[in-house]
Amino acid sequence: MTEAYVSVQDEVKTTGPLTTESGAPVADNQNSETAGIGGPVLVQDQLLLEKLAHFNRERIPERVVHARGAGAYGTFTVTADVTRYTRAKFLAEIGKETEVFLRFSTVAGNLGAPDAVRDPRGFSLKFYTEEGNYDLVGNNTPVFFIKDAIKFPDFIHTQKRDPYTGSQEADNVWDFWGLSPEATHQVTWLFGDRGIPASYRHMNGYGSHTFQWNNEAGEAFWVKYHFKTDQGIKNLTQSEADKLAGADPDSHQRDLREAIERGEFPTWTVQVQIMPVEDAANYRFNPFDLTKVWPHEDYPPIEFGKLELNRNPENIFAEVEQSIFSPAHFVPGIGPSPDKMLQGRLFAYADAHRYRVGINADHLPVNRPHATEARSYGRDGHLYDGRHGRAKNYEPNSFGGPVQTDRPLWQASAVSGVTGDHVAPSHAEDNDFVQAGNLYRLMSEAEKERLIANLAGFIAKVSRDDIAERAIDNFRKADEDYGKRLEAAVQALRG
Repeated sequence: MTEAYVSVQDEVKTTGPLTTESGAPVADNQNSETAGIGGPVLVQDQLLLEKLAHFNRERIPERVVHARGAGAYGTFTVTADVTRYTRAKFLAEIGKETEVFLRFSTVAGNLGAPDAVRDPRGFSLKFYTEEGNYDLVGNNTPVFFIKDAIKFPDFIHTQKRDPYTGSQEADNVWDFWGLSPEATHQVTWLFGDRGIPASYRHMNGYGSHTFQWNNEAGEAFWVKYHFKTDQGIKNLTQSEADKLAGADPDSHQRDLREAIERGEFPTWTVQVQIMPVEDAANYRFNPFDLTKVWPHEDYPPIEFGKLELNRNPENIFAEVEQSIFSPAHFVPGIGPSPDKMLQGRLFAYADAHRYRVGINADHLPVNRPHATEARSYGRDGHLYDGRHGRAKNYEPNSFGGPVQTDRPLWQASAVSGVTGDHVAPSHAEDNDFVQAGNLYRLMSEAEKERLIANLAGFIAKVSRDDIAERAIDNFRKADEDYGKRLEAAVQALRG
């Protein structure tokens, strides 16, 4: 295999004469060629055309969601033996280290939006393992607004700019949430004290979805990931966030970069909740419902790793904007669950990156495997660099190309047959309000007051009474006091 491509680690010459993209020396980079002094510019000035054409194409489409982000490299270290649950090689022994890249982001804002806003934060982690890259694409919340991917485009449309006004509209947000009771739990979380993290370093991360681990014996387990910040939880009030967003739109990105530059490497303690496969059918609610958490008293989190960020990207565009993550990037021993949101994301994320960055986005240095080598028969297309040289582009072939392992499916793939065989039964607590009410009742009186104020301030902006009433009714179903206080607060603001 040829290696005629440049990685971010390769040294780029920054001394010597300036050249064009093709390597020809540039005599004058200050003046365009013209027909005489002061005359019209000539189309023969290839340096001018090259620079303008390149400039016109320097940006790629921003992410539809999670456009605003920051990232850093680091290491994941195994701290406890979990081999009885998973055969993933990067988790095979205590003390083993794996290189990682972590991208933080907001969800709804565009690329130029401020960091300090009330919004979930993306927590997307790429493990460069010896069995290929494993992408864990999560958030800083353990739950989400919806439980089925078919609703995701509609949900995001309500969070983005209205087609008529060009602004985010409270009517759209609360109309959708009011008509989607399953969002009540996440909305309670979002408008509570943790809705605006003070920095990326001072928040937890979660895999959010339920995933599958399986071990060498073929036994399967359902799992949920937790990344607990060792810096401590710190949040902003709405007024603090409003001031910071205006004064320093890049606050969270700057904080992360400068902390790493100072040698104050942020760390997270990594935990996993483990549910035996046979528990799922009779659990009191659907364990694959993304709008719900597994109570810790049922499945206590087990510490098994430490995550540290210790190296900043050298180039934000190349390494943060062009980084891609897909929940479908599993390694043997780890796989998906019947979670409907996860199942939709398995397709949607990779497809979004094929459109946004290009069909060969996986070849870019930040995205390609670091601890092994990708060997496939994919060829050509945008960004293809010819790395395969003369090698054949089909399989099977008799010229020595990569071949299948012929290992049994459960050993070779990410999952066992359990996922496909699962039939979702009914569960006693399969409703949209129990956990939202539990979260509210866990809050102190001061926390409840801030939650009510945050919600009321937003709901009061809607233009129709029925939208407000429907939204409030969902919180009343979660807890009578919750709804009563929210209704009074909204009425006071709306007059």
